[in-house]
Amino acid sequence: MKKKAVTLLICMLMFATILAGCSGETKGSSEKSEDGVVKLRMMGYNPESTRATYLKYLDEQLPNVDIEFEFVALDNFNNVLNSQLQAGEGPDIIEVGGETKLLAKANYLLDLTSKEFTSKYTDSGLKPYSVDDKVYATPLQSWFEGIFYNKAIFKENNIEVPKTWDEFIAISKELSDKGIKPQIMGAQSWEPMMKQSIGLVNNEFYADEESKNFDEAFNEGEAKLAEEWLPAVKEWSRVIEEGILTEEMLGLSYDQALDQFATGKAAMWESGPWAVETIMEKNPDIELGMFPIPGKEEGDGWLIGGPGSALAINAKSEHIDEAVKVLEITATEEAQEALVKDNAGSSFLEGMAVDLGEIYEDSEGAFKAGNVYAPWTAVWTSGNPIVEAYGKSLQEVLAGVKTVEEALKDADDVNENLRNTLK
Repeated sequence: MKKKAVTLLICMLMFATILAGCSGETKGSSEKSEDGVVKLRMMGYNPESTRATYLKYLDEQLPNVDIEFEFVALDNFNNVLNSQLQAGEGPDIIEVGGETKLLAKANYLLDLTSKEFTSKYTDSGLKPYSVDDKVYATPLQSWFEGIFYNKAIFKENNIEVPKTWDEFIAISKELSDKGIKPQIMGAQSWEPMMKQSIGLVNNEFYADEESKNFDEAFNEGEAKLAEEWLPAVKEWSRVIEEGILTEEMLGLSYDQALDQFATGKAAMWESGPWAVETIMEKNPDIELGMFPIPGKEEGDGWLIGGPGSALAINAKSEHIDEAVKVLEITATEEAQEALVKDNAGSSFLEGMAVDLGEIYEDSEGAFKAGNVYAPWTAVWTSGNPIVEAYGKSLQEVLAGVKTVEEALKDADDVNENLRNTLK
């Protein structure tokens, strides 16, 4: 199998159109060559460089399949994809994200529910790509955020990685008493408090089996954040009550917070793998680690995040069996290791802990348990504006002008308003 990177240049499209016009033939989404090699098109919005090792692995495993990898930038991806699907064409294998539900309801995607390989993934990995209890795509690696910590500061002060939220509060106060800033946060942005507080919600609410249908009910206006999330968010707000997060952090940007953490001015900072390179550039000698956000009871903890994207199959592909084989191979540990080689993340295969290196060893339990979740990207219909409203209201909580209950009610109001708009 040979892998071809296809660049969508206007001149190439024009040339292809001219050839098609001259021959009078229309090319389908896939084809079979004279030597029996099946050609499949895979369209993605992540560059080929982030899939290179994975594509090479597929090449080795499928000698009779020729995958043509087609990169389309995200800002134009949906337009290109939809125009092709509406014409009854399009790629055989599609990288999908938040648009999965719309594509599935339009009958563009193959129902994968009965495929054995789907059972290899955790529920949190499949949930964003399921509609009416049917699976339409399987997850690639995740994006995630946890709490970075300076190992040297912890060692010098005999501090252990916290296993419970009480321990997190306790070590923060201990560091503060010693004149060390326990945690820095670029609270000029509404995102970090929103994410960290949802880390407690993951531990105290979503980890409960009884809460598994909450997000769908929230979408329908049948459940409220202010009712269900309140106990967990109140627990998180102890970081404000105890002075661990302070009002002056509202004036700090992401870059300023990163700089303070990287240069040893704070012991902890919440972010994700994308920050590591900059941290190491600022301080090559830093001993860096990351632990998950702990809950009230000792456990594996939770990271904020979820599937970065997934693979689906065009329901009108001429080579369904070969496309299914690609997804089947992707659901192996070897393929998952290949995926993260060029794009750091965790795997959603049940029981698989990807070796991301020493930095993330304290988060291994959370990865292995599949404890990586962000409800606004996973299930919520109008997730981004809802969490933006919630995060901005948390800034007002930090400023002392709102309560966490009011912040949750603000998010509920946005959800209700958007629901009414979409009716």
